[in-house]
Amino acid sequence: MDEVSILKDLVKFNTIKDKENVEILNYVESTLKEMGFSTWHHGKNLVMRLGDTQRLGFLGHSDTVDYIEGWHTNPFELTQEGNTLYGLGSCDMKGGIACFIQALRETDLTKLKSGIRVYITYDEEIGFGGIEELVANGEKFADYMVIGEPTANDRLTGCKGLLAFKLNTKGIKLHSSRTDKGKSANSAMIKFLYELEQFYNESIKVDRNDKFEVPYTTFNVGLINGGSGINSISDNCDGYVDFRILEEKHMDMIKDKVKELASKYEVNVITDVDIKPFDNTVSFIPEKKTANFMTEASFMENVKRIILGPGPVTAHEVDEHVTVESLRECVEQYKEIIEKVCM
Repeated sequence: MDEVSILKDLVKFNTIKDKENVEILNYVESTLKEMGFSTWHHGKNLVMRLGDTQRLGFLGHSDTVDYIEGWHTNPFELTQEGNTLYGLGSCDMKGGIACFIQALRETDLTKLKSGIRVYITYDEEIGFGGIEELVANGEKFADYMVIGEPTANDRLTGCKGLLAFKLNTKGIKLHSSRTDKGKSANSAMIKFLYELEQFYNESIKVDRNDKFEVPYTTFNVGLINGGSGINSISDNCDGYVDFRILEEKHMDMIKDKVKELASKYEVNVITDVDIKPFDNTVSFIPEKKTANFMTEASFMENVKRIILGPGPVTAHEVDEHVTVESLRECVEQYKEIIEKVCM
């Protein structure tokens, strides 16, 4: 057994929306038990432990996105063409899971001075349900946590935060000729968003951090949906905005401004996502690289977090794939981390 054969087994499970979650957890549990791991928790998440005190943890989510039309191979069968391995989840992130299982297999676990914890979570692709359940239940994560998301073997030690709001405005619907009596929900939403973007450009976007590929907090209007006809005043408008947060101070600044503008323009606001950025220092990773995408690492606090997995990064793409060389390199990288932290 090697990382390719493990990945082949993992890809066979249809874990779109956690469909075969039980089956894939049973596979991982059985494999790790053969190495001496014991099961700490087996619900929709799987948590396994080796040793009395675990300084290092590996985490991977078992679910995948749905596949879209256009694949030239069977998404549920790992198919090798040259050095390329095609399969749903091969990159995001069954590849990472296969690599840390194999790294553990190739490590003499009897020589560990500190134990290891393994987490397999559910519902990462839709709502982060698995990691949120662990946090809500008071899980004490290991001192060092490796999240096996695809990074093309780059070791990432930071990530932007995410602040997102659902918006709604109400109006009074009349014929469009009666603006003297009506009240436009669309106009209120437009004014709210215009002033919010002005504030963002003047007070938020000006801060930069070149460790990030996009070196500033970003602002996106993802949804505007209002009105019922071209000759009617809109009585309802929905919106959705998100900020990918560079610095934690931006979160309070944005929240305060949103509250101010909501009162000014009578906008109902619900905070949908509120996740802080992180940027931690790991002594044996001198380079400072960060993730623009959100991972389960963002939900862990007071631990050293490393986002590291194989590539190329083809997550959510037609013909999702990784390479044999990248898988092998990732196994070696995980083994190095085990040596640094646990031996």
